[in-house]
Amino acid sequence: MPPVNAVLSPAARRPIRELPDELISQIAAGEVVERPASVVRELVDNALDAGATQVTVRLLAGGVRLISVEDDGAGILREELPIALRRHATSKISNLQDLESVGTMGFRGEALAAINSIADCAIYSRATGQSSAYLLDGRTGELKPVARSTGTTVEVKELFFSTPARRKFLKTDATELAHCVEAVRRHALARPDVGFAIWHEGKLVEQWRRCQPAGQVESPMRAAATLDQRLADVLGSDFVERSVLVDYRTTSNSHLETAPVVRVWGRAGIPDAARSRADQQFCYVNGRFVRDKVITHAARSAYEDVLHGHRQPVYALHVEIEPTRVDVNVHPTKIEVRFRDSREVHQAVRHAVEDALAASRAANAVQTGGASSPGQVPDSAAPEVYASNRPLAPMYSAQPAINFEANAGHRVSDLELLWDRATARVEPVEAPAATWTDSAPVETPADWPLGRALAQLQGVYILAENAQGLIIVDMHAAHERIVYERLKAQLEAASDGSGYQGLASQPLLIPVTFAATPQEVATAEASADVLTILGLVITPFSARTLAVRAVPTALAQGDATELARSVLAELSAHDASTVIQRAQNELLATMACHGAVRANRRLTLEEMNALLRQMEATDRADQCNHGRPTWRQVTLKDLDKLFLRGR
Repeated sequence: MPPVNAVLSPAARRPIRELPDELISQIAAGEVVERPASVVRELVDNALDAGATQVTVRLLAGGVRLISVEDDGAGILREELPIALRRHATSKISNLQDLESVGTMGFRGEALAAINSIADCAIYSRATGQSSAYLLDGRTGELKPVARSTGTTVEVKELFFSTPARRKFLKTDATELAHCVEAVRRHALARPDVGFAIWHEGKLVEQWRRCQPAGQVESPMRAAATLDQRLADVLGSDFVERSVLVDYRTTSNSHLETAPVVRVWGRAGIPDAARSRADQQFCYVNGRFVRDKVITHAARSAYEDVLHGHRQPVYALHVEIEPTRVDVNVHPTKIEVRFRDSREVHQAVRHAVEDALAASRAANAVQTGGASSPGQVPDSAAPEVYASNRPLAPMYSAQPAINFEANAGHRVSDLELLWDRATARVEPVEAPAATWTDSAPVETPADWPLGRALAQLQGVYILAENAQGLIIVDMHAAHERIVYERLKAQLEAASDGSGYQGLASQPLLIPVTFAATPQEVATAEASADVLTILGLVITPFSARTLAVRAVPTALAQGDATELARSVLAELSAHDASTVIQRAQNELLATMACHGAVRANRRLTLEEMNALLRQMEATDRADQCNHGRPTWRQVTLKDLDKLFLRGR
């Protein structure tokens, strides 16, 4: 057998010829149809474009023996049925302008032809207003009347029968079924106004009922509730309970009346809901599920300082943008897109998720659902032994937030800045003398979500009491977040008009040179201003050599070459503003970690209460800037379970 890369002799060279249509379709099918799930996706796309309100998918052998997609959409006219299976035949577009502003799920006009070339296809359809339905046989082209209600059913039998080599690459029936279910699930998350059902081997596998009556116009509040219902049906109620609502719009320029606006909406999971795999990350652009690096990177960036380790966030985000500003004709499967202004989309997604995660979720601790208030005795507890009848610890008023601008010269590590007892000390409120059984418990103000401090445990944790029970706070992690957010606010207030302040830079006595790729040299030349803001001075030394002449003061002892390479790689892959903000935040995080109160530092009740109040007023106070949780709630119900109360 000759080697694979052997050069053909002149006598063996083959002439250039035009390929037959069937082979062309089979080649196209290799791009469009990877597995049964690809067929399901394409057929469901067509059903949604036809205005269906109910889509039913029936499968045999994981979709290899049969795929049937039935809808109640507008249907196909009798005279158009034979054209439907031809290559590049579609009703979605008719000219270049339509292609540049695609608003439908499908538009290429090659899916049905490609599928028909590798399987036995049949289309049953009855168009709106027609008296009867018709069946088109994909093999013979025969057209005959049949009985069917308005809508379309596409049957695909024996997938890859004409290309047996492709069939060998398929997995087990269970695996292929899982991929088909996932394909429908992605559609279901984007279209709560459509019902979906999946049957396999005659058994109902999944069903998601329509959440919105057809034709009903929803208010924004109703739309959010409808989306939450579909998310709960598809991903589980836990996803909705452990996520926050996202709704963000970019502001248009005042001097442009028709400035483009990007809207980002959906739900983003709280940091505690993060998973080890990125299997619950759903991105949609104008209703189309996509895998886009810009959106994924922007969402991940929003979680940078609230996720621990390599945990993956969960979210279902929808991006709405003018169709003319996004190119969906990038990949045959239409799962990739290209934005005209990717920086605008990146910033919109990042700001949307950051704003949604910014509000502290400590306020949820005061919701009464199922938990007793501190002074309330459960029915199952005896009044003479219930702990809430004990006199509670003296309560101190919270200290006012410090004015950092007035104390700009002080060190972050000076704890007295947070609790200035000399000027704002409040004497404790004395609890009235009481006996074990008739004491009146001291009320905790309702606007204190994290309650009032009770004690300090082992110099590490603060124990506090709120309406639901016990709050446990990691004082170092909590104070670290407070200091970190204040440092970011200070830096932003002191920044120049561009929104960024240059980091302190230290010139190197002897410049460090290193061999660079052409891309690194081009990035260094194009991003000289950005590098200066980051405290770096990198100049070309020769055509293939760069010289590092200055580094950030805080990183003066590090490896200048590795620092330069990593920064240049970031700048070449991502937006410059993202790189600057990330570098600044990393330095501020290091400063905050060293400036926060350390373990084994004894705090007074005044200081503990002041820390709790600062947490309630600080953005992202639920995690430190390393992603570790800062507090946890232990409800009275949890405590009752531990001590078997009421059993």
